[in-house]
Formats: sequence, C-alpha cells, structure tokens
Amino acid sequence: MKINKILDLMFETKIIPLFYESDTTIARKLVDACYEGGARVIEFTNRGDQAETVFADMITYCKEKYPELALGIGSISSPAQVNRFVELGAHFLVSPFIDEDIAMECKKLDKFWTGGCATLSEMHTAHKWGVPLMKAFPGNILGPAFIKGAKAPCPWLKIMPTGGVQPTEENLRSWFDAGASCVGMGSKLFLKDDKGNFQYDKITSLLKESIRIAQA
Repeated sequence: MKINKILDLMFETKIIPLFYESDTTIARKLVDACYEGGARVIEFTNRGDQAETVFADMITYCKEKYPELALGIGSISSPAQVNRFVELGAHFLVSPFIDEDIAMECKKLDKFWTGGCATLSEMHTAHKWGVPLMKAFPGNILGPAFIKGAKAPCPWLKIMPTGGVQPTEENLRSWFDAGASCVGMGSKLFLKDDKGNFQYDKITSLLKESIRIAQA
C-alpha cells in the first residue's frame, strides 16, 4: 500500500487503534471489531514473543477479508526489525523514538514510518528526514498544549499523539482542537470484562463514537 494512501486513511478516519495480542484467534476478532467500528488503519505492537507469528497471521487474514485495511507494526527499534516485518507484509512501521537508521531504511524500502517525538526539535529533525507525520509520544505526558505549541511556529507539521488518548468527547476534542491530525488509541479502547475477556461489541461501538467525534 502506497504511503499517500495510508496517510489519507489516517487523516480520514482520524483514530488509529493499536494493540498487542499473543493469540491469533483473539487478534483476528479484535481486527474484526475495529474494522466494524470504522478503523481503516490498525497498528499491531511488537511487544511480545508471539508478535511475528500473530502479525503474519493478521496480514494473511486481512489480505483476504479486508484488502483495503492498512496494517502496520509498532514498537520497531532497529533496521533489522524493519526488514523482518516488511518481509511479513507490514504496510507501515512505527517506533517509540526517532532513529535516523530506521528512517533511512524505511525510506529505502518506500515504507511509511514515524517515530515518537517529545520535543519540537525532534519533530523538526524527523521532518528533515522526510517523515510526513509526527508521532507525539508519550501523549499522556505531553498533553494537547504541546500539539498547539508545536504547530504555532510550525503549522506545516502533521501530528499524531499516542499514549493517554481516551475515547471520550472531552479528551478527543482537546486533542483535535489543539491541531492533531489523527490520534493513536490503545488500552482505553480495548475494553475487557471482569474475567479479562475482550468486549468486542463495546470496542466496536466505542470506536464508532470516537471516530464520529474526531471527524466532527
């Protein structure tokens, strides 16, 4: 999937769900719940021993069932991981930090990549490398005021806060009113019951409402 297509999907839907799950069956159900809720871009995080196995299965599953869905991999920390997950079929890659070696490897492979930035200087650096969307991370520490402050002198920056984004009208409006182009949403979206089981219907409805608020 082309970089511009992925960015268009991000900017249109505005909410990018992100999760890790070690069970392939559950991971598929989470993809179903997110897609039904309106997500067209999903980030699977590389945070467990089964990440490669589950991600490979998700790629196969989505290619057959949701060919228009952009499925990316997060928590990438080296060029070697970039190559491994691109081989598995990743449409895009995300890191918790910026790294020139990773940026250049993704550029060579013509793959969209973004890394976590906590300062305007880091965003400026990533922008010089050709990164089209800045990941503001950790969002719960930076807050919406950081987005507003960064865009005041640099209005050309496209910024996606991740971490601390909540599926409430008050929280989402604070991010988008500050100038966020889209947001990454993790644990607050993926609700579980008292037994630790995902509540798929609630995830779908919560995502639908979050996208509605964000697009408004």
